[in-house]
Amino acid sequence: MADLFKEYENLLPRKILTEVKEYLPPKCSDAKLKKILVAVYKEYSDSRAQPGESVGLVTAESIGEPGTQMTLNTFHFAGVSELNVTTGLPRIIEILDGRKKITTTMMEVYLKKPYSTGKDIKKIAETIKETTLKEFVDEISINIANMQMVIILNKSKLKVALLTEDAVAKILDKGFKGFKFKIQKDQSLLVTPSSKDAALNEIYKLKEKVKDTYISGIKGITQVLPVKRGEEFLIVTAGSNIKELLKKDYVDSTRIFSNDIFEIQGLFGVEAARQAIINESMKVLDTQGINIDIRHIMLVSDAMTMSGKVMGINRYGIVKEKPSVLARASFETPIKHIINAALTGEVDYLNSVIENVMINQPVPVGTGLPGLITKTTKTK
Repeated sequence: MADLFKEYENLLPRKILTEVKEYLPPKCSDAKLKKILVAVYKEYSDSRAQPGESVGLVTAESIGEPGTQMTLNTFHFAGVSELNVTTGLPRIIEILDGRKKITTTMMEVYLKKPYSTGKDIKKIAETIKETTLKEFVDEISINIANMQMVIILNKSKLKVALLTEDAVAKILDKGFKGFKFKIQKDQSLLVTPSSKDAALNEIYKLKEKVKDTYISGIKGITQVLPVKRGEEFLIVTAGSNIKELLKKDYVDSTRIFSNDIFEIQGLFGVEAARQAIINESMKVLDTQGINIDIRHIMLVSDAMTMSGKVMGINRYGIVKEKPSVLARASFETPIKHIINAALTGEVDYLNSVIENVMINQPVPVGTGLPGLITKTTKTK
């Protein structure tokens, strides 16, 4: 059996051979293995692109044609109205443009057992959500005579978020200088200015500011939604903060997804970002019912990440990285590129399609790829 695998070492990629070993049925005979390897090799050979094939052009057409027909179903999320997620053509544009700020960030947070079976999932969801003081407040009143403000907190909401009145007072005390926050006997929060000369309008300004003070949860996560998929529970969030969530013990760190490609690149590197581009693009296409071969999306994601970081398909992204002067000039702002190339003495070797089309000569694809070399004999 080992000899058979050795025979195909130079014919098949190592990854394919590893997968064949993994999925091989138990007690597989050499004759059966030979048949399997022959079938795998045939499938692999048929799937390879021919030398000189215009893979970029085929990809552009394969994505562009069905993409044009894509319905503009901008906001949709698996039948749940609580969360809005950009899909359809606007989402595809976001991904391929390499936009750092996307319209709606979201995460899928998978949990470890026993929480993945549904235990305390609502409690966990509440602790993840970013909460401000206004969510814990029942009433805010200002006493003009004494120059004081009284905040009445909702005890049941504090209990759900695992907070106490003292903890809230400490957070506010740190956040606002010039005011003292003290818990009274009836558990209401008394706010008084530190100096006697404080103006009344400062207390009114504080009333508005204090409502939006961050109290608990993970910053950036504005909405949470526990969802059941098959037998497993997970939390879908509006907003993204993978770094903070990975610190939580109950989160399955091997399965945490965000639709923010640049956040993934910053935490896990460019390889993870490349996979995120593929996953996000395929997710949009699948929800729209569009069938595009994954290899086209893989080629686009390779082009976007080949420089070592995610770059959009525009003049500020991969176009400015092209080695050919004419290829850069063909996209936008041609005069700028040509003048800069002339000043630095740049050479264009005409290796690609665009520059050969521009100067009206055969393009190096298909039958235009091989050149004819003849040996000549010198005559005396």
